[in-house]
Amino acid sequence: MEFSLKQSQPERARSACVIVGLQEGGKFSPAGQALDKASSGYLTQLAKRDDLPAKAGSCTLLHAVDGIAATRVVVVGLGAAGSLTLKGYRDAVSAAVRAAGSGGAREALIYCTEWEVDGTSVTDRTRHAVEVAAECAYRFDSLKSIKEPARGGLAKLALGVSSRPTAAEERALQQGTALAAGVALAKDLGNLPSNVCTPGYLASTARDLGKAHKFKVTVLEYKDILKLGMGSFLSVTKGTAEPPKFIVMEYSGGTKKEKPVVLVGKGITFDTGGISLKPGEGMDEMKYDMSGAGSVLGTFRAVVGMALPVNLVGLIPTCENMPSGTAIKPGDIVTSMSGQTIEILNTDAEGRLILCDALTYAERYDPAAVVDIATLTGACVVALGNVATGMYANRDDLAKALEDAGHASWDRVWRMPLWDDYQEQLKSNFADMANIGGRPAGSVTAACFLARYAKKYPWAHLDIAGIAWKSGREKGSTGRPVPLLTEFLIRRTQR
Repeated sequence: MEFSLKQSQPERARSACVIVGLQEGGKFSPAGQALDKASSGYLTQLAKRDDLPAKAGSCTLLHAVDGIAATRVVVVGLGAAGSLTLKGYRDAVSAAVRAAGSGGAREALIYCTEWEVDGTSVTDRTRHAVEVAAECAYRFDSLKSIKEPARGGLAKLALGVSSRPTAAEERALQQGTALAAGVALAKDLGNLPSNVCTPGYLASTARDLGKAHKFKVTVLEYKDILKLGMGSFLSVTKGTAEPPKFIVMEYSGGTKKEKPVVLVGKGITFDTGGISLKPGEGMDEMKYDMSGAGSVLGTFRAVVGMALPVNLVGLIPTCENMPSGTAIKPGDIVTSMSGQTIEILNTDAEGRLILCDALTYAERYDPAAVVDIATLTGACVVALGNVATGMYANRDDLAKALEDAGHASWDRVWRMPLWDDYQEQLKSNFADMANIGGRPAGSVTAACFLARYAKKYPWAHLDIAGIAWKSGREKGSTGRPVPLLTEFLIRRTQR
């Protein structure tokens, strides 16, 4: 979808569709008031007859309204005056864009940035509108030999403004467009099957991204990983014929003296559980176990598209977790890059085994902060469902920054405990630690395991098992937490 800002008078705009808002009590948004006046009060008449519902998210499509140049008008309900939340705003934009597209329009003009949402600015609403509209337009059918018939939808969306767009509004539009591209990349990677999206495919994607946007990408092969002493990472790869990769991306948008932020993404391109085999039902969805890696690549795509003045490093350990005669077994003990030994009690707790070596590798950058992103535990899905990301942090200021970024981007996190009490569950009789701590507090003990490798810098862990993927009828990748990570980085540039 193409996006633009357009200065125009709503009633004179020659568009296939104009979109305006209506609050309960018959109060139209400023653009709606202009349309109502141009139509000699026609919209008000409809509202009084309850033919224009104002319930939040409800939409009414009107054709050929006298006095209005646009072919169609969509009136979207905004609920009671003063009640529109950020979620409600996003839902209203989504409903309106879908209504315009399903009504036959291929392009539309939406006056949504004038809708008041407490705690947001016009630029905030601009970015959110672009992100939401792009979500409505997203389709994944690249692997279908026969494409589904077009169901209708917008190809172009202009955000209407009453005066000449400001530099801040133009910047917000550009950031929203870059974010949408990053989310789309993360979705595509998550939706691809594992016979396509292999560790090598992720490496090629990173190289292509680096070449297109002129940042450094290094891909370490098996021998390089072995030389580094990443015994924990390599233990996961023992059961598969697919070569592992360790992808390093370095974007230098900040000053030379500025310490980088390091993003570490779990890249298990398929997870059978290994010898601790998962149940067969639903195992096809384990192609999305590389969503942490996908979110790092998606965030890089967004950041370079915005040309953010930040130094950013992306680390992606990527491999498959497969059962075979050479696979690691429960009871085996491996040595991590840090020198700490790990007793493998469950081979399906493999994400932490590849992440811990990447966290040790991150030390060489003397980072300002490290955030790892992983579809790590089913326990987090049980705890938080598919609404919030489970967030753990060893610094309160980093946790607060992620929480604030989550609310602003509507890609929210919930802070979970990282208390030493839980470390007791990881004790092993035979090694420095076990890789699982039993059923109680499974997401917490997984984070506590990683915390042992992240003591030398500010660190946060995002367990995205519940939010990176949708099951059921709308099955597919969500692209989260690219909005959260991007907002977090944007805010660091504004300090």
